[in-house]
Amino acid sequence: MEFAKLDHDRKNRTGFPEVIFCESKPDDFLVGIYKKMYEAEGQVFGTRATEHQYEIVKAALPNAQYDSVSRILKVVSEDAAAPELVGEIAVVTAGTADIPVAEEAAQTAEYFGGKVNRIYDAGVSGIHRLLSNVDTLNSANCVVAVAGMEGALASVVGGLVKVPVIAVPTSVGYGANMGGISALLTMINSCANGISVVNIDNGYGAGYIATQINRLAVFGGEGRE
Repeated sequence: MEFAKLDHDRKNRTGFPEVIFCESKPDDFLVGIYKKMYEAEGQVFGTRATEHQYEIVKAALPNAQYDSVSRILKVVSEDAAAPELVGEIAVVTAGTADIPVAEEAAQTAEYFGGKVNRIYDAGVSGIHRLLSNVDTLNSANCVVAVAGMEGALASVVGGLVKVPVIAVPTSVGYGANMGGISALLTMINSCANGISVVNIDNGYGAGYIATQINRLAVFGGEGRE
């Protein structure tokens, strides 16, 4: 395509198909990409889509599905069997306002075949909510910790569990949160071990890494698909 070079071999190389970042793409380009990828692969997964983008993609591909919370826009063949979800990934948020980013992570992991356990609104200001779920967190193969404000959730989770923690700073918070920078700095300066950090609001990136960890836990060295 003149405006895009689609990578149909990506799943063979990495175990994951190409995913479309919808935000800022012109309408005609976006529809063209979705149509071409669906034609070639039978399914398409996109992030950061708007209601308008959903409507124009649905006009071209009637089986398009959109979730307004996570802003995920996907098209799956009506004949495709639902994937068997394996392993376990825990996705925990500090507050309700962090759920859109958490859902991007959770639905990404589910799309790629991981079983996800959601624990929402369990931040440190009511830490009993988190402590009551420690056994659930430890039963997972990894934990995605999503938090804005000062981002303390990831450090607390990292000090409680024996599994890898993927920290996701969000842009939720008042002025000194600086659009997520304060949470990001807290997370990358955490003294708790076993924490990795993705970019601000990058739920997709967290869901991808969580899937890789989950596959390794379930399938070992053969866990690429």
